[in-house]
Amino acid sequence: MNRREFTTLLGGAAAALPSVTLAQEVGRTYRLGFLNPAPRESVAVAALFDELRLNGFIEGKNLTVIPEGFEIRNEQVAERAAELVKAAPDAILAGPELPLRALQALTRTVPLVGMTEDMLAAGLVTSLARPGGNITGISLLSPELDGKRQDILHEAIPGARRMAALADSNVTRSHLQALQEAAQRRGIELSVIGVAGPEEIVPAINSAKAAGAEAINFLASPLFSVPGTRNNIVVTERVADLRLPAIYQWPETAESGGLMGYGPRFTQVWRQRARLIVKIFRGISPADLPVEQPTNFELVINLKAAKMIGHDVPAGLVLRANGVIE
Repeated sequence: MNRREFTTLLGGAAAALPSVTLAQEVGRTYRLGFLNPAPRESVAVAALFDELRLNGFIEGKNLTVIPEGFEIRNEQVAERAAELVKAAPDAILAGPELPLRALQALTRTVPLVGMTEDMLAAGLVTSLARPGGNITGISLLSPELDGKRQDILHEAIPGARRMAALADSNVTRSHLQALQEAAQRRGIELSVIGVAGPEEIVPAINSAKAAGAEAINFLASPLFSVPGTRNNIVVTERVADLRLPAIYQWPETAESGGLMGYGPRFTQVWRQRARLIVKIFRGISPADLPVEQPTNFELVINLKAAKMIGHDVPAGLVLRANGVIE
């Protein structure tokens, strides 16, 4: 599926918003909660606050952030979700799937702005065009993009006959068999390895290497791919040590040392989330806010990383990349 085809997928979710005056209340301070694994100091969170500022919501002026909602680990989700709902914020930015489900179980009234791999398939909304409940947000097209990344990996390592895909065990996935079947049609054995937490990441990479994998597709999940986080650094360093070519969910991962990244920009989807928060603050119910999907996708290839692991990326693929790190 090419970039133009991905763009058309947004059409159904782009239903017209209800007629409503989009203006925040003068003198009111809006309260925003977070339940998210990203660090507060990350570039993505900075992009979100910048987008809020551009739309008139400024922390310390008319925006209050409920503390301790960043870098949430899975074992903290239930307790922190209960604390957030009790604090009664005007909206909560949550995600991935596990935090969003925890909040959904506790409240059907507090607006939740999520970001998951496939919001509709996970049953978090009844439709993309009209979510119908208290959840809206960004659905990342991950089944399609995981497949596209697999295609890119095949092209980048044309002689490979064994590959691995690392998958977050906490995420609902219905396309793993399709990935394996697509690889099989190319004469490639694709092993899917589930990872439940950070402590399992390095053993899973080691296991893939020991089983003969010649490349790894890190399937969409913040467990592996949030740029700049400790997990992401561990992943890119370990595959480099093992001289394994790999592809990641976000272009920024390739820019920070990974071999290849394909997808929307991490900072841009956080800006999308900010704009949804703005609409909620201005009076639109999440039930009437269409779930958005990314429309711009970038392939970034890091030739410096390729040289470090002794791999030559085919010239034709490099020429098609949106960004090349040399």
